[in-house]
Amino acid sequence: MVDNKNAYPQSSAFGAAEVVPEAKRILSEIKKAVIGKDDIILKVLICIIAKGHILIEDIPGVGKTTLAVAFSRALNLKHNRVQFTPDVLPSDVTGFSMYNKQTDSFEYKEGAAMCNLFLADEINRTSSKTQSALLEVMEEGAVTVDSVTHKCPKPYIVIATQNPIGSVGTQLLPESQLDRFMIRLTMGYPDINSEINIIKSRKGVNPVDTVCACADSQKIIAMQQAADNIHIDDRVLKYIADLVNATRNHPMLKLGVSPRGTVALAQASKALALLRSRDYVIPDDVKTMFGDVCTHRIVVNSKARIASITPAQVIEEIKCSVPSPRI
Repeated sequence: MVDNKNAYPQSSAFGAAEVVPEAKRILSEIKKAVIGKDDIILKVLICIIAKGHILIEDIPGVGKTTLAVAFSRALNLKHNRVQFTPDVLPSDVTGFSMYNKQTDSFEYKEGAAMCNLFLADEINRTSSKTQSALLEVMEEGAVTVDSVTHKCPKPYIVIATQNPIGSVGTQLLPESQLDRFMIRLTMGYPDINSEINIIKSRKGVNPVDTVCACADSQKIIAMQQAADNIHIDDRVLKYIADLVNATRNHPMLKLGVSPRGTVALAQASKALALLRSRDYVIPDDVKTMFGDVCTHRIVVNSKARIASITPAQVIEEIKCSVPSPRI
C-alpha cells in the first residue's frame, strides 16, 4: 500500500522535470558516504535508471562496498548482501527446495538473490559454478530451482564488486557473465583533499549510517519508464551501431561488443539524456557512456598484448575515429 503523497505518476507524465530533482536528492544522499567520486556515483544511478547491472572493479579499500551499501540505503529497496568466498554455494544465491513434513511437499526457500538490490561483494573470489548461478537472475530477473522459476521483485539490480585479476584468491569472470553487466567502473584512489574529508567524516560515526532513504521501488520504476520513453533519432542509432561494429573489425581485438552491448549502450545513453533534462539522445550522450559500457565487453588479441595496448585504449581510439552525426 502506497501513501498518496508518495505516489508517482505513470511514465507518460513522469519526465525530466520530475526525474532530475529526484535524482539530485539521491545523489546528494550517496555523497554523504562516498566522497570525491561524483562521476562514479552518477554513472551508477544512470545504470540503475537504464535497468542495468553494475560491476565495480578496483583494489580493496577504495570504497566499492561503501558505494553499493549507500545506494541500497538511499533507494530504500529490499536488499541482500553476500560476501563471496570459495565456500559460497549456488544455492546460497538462488535458493533451494526443502521438504516440509507437515504438508508432505517441497517448499522453496529464498536465496540471497531474491530481492530488489543484490550486493555481490568480491564476486570473483568464489567458484565458477557459483558465479554462473547469477547468469539467469541477471538476465531474466528470475531464478530456477528444481525446474520451477521464481520471479524476483521489480526493480531488480545487481551491484557487484571484484578485486583486480591477480589479487590473492581471485578467478576470472567468464565473458558471458561480464557481458551481463551494463557498465564496469573503477573507483581509483581519492585525491588529497577528498582523503582528508574522508578522515573528517568518520568522527564517531560511519558515514553510511547518515544516508537517508529518499526513494522507493515505485519511484525507481517510474524513472526507468521515463528513460524508456526517451527518443533516439535514426542517425544516433546508426552512430551507436557504427561504434559497436568498429569493435568487431578492429585489428587489435579478437572479441568485439555483442548485440547485448549495443542495446546497453542505447539504454545508458537514454538514461543520461534524461538526467541531462532532455527527452532525446545526442551523440555526446553516447560518447560519454561508450567506454563504461563497452570496455569490459571486448578482448584484445595477442598482437595488442605484445604491444601493451589495453582495451580502454582501443575503445578511446574507436571513439575518436568514428565520425558522429551532426544533430
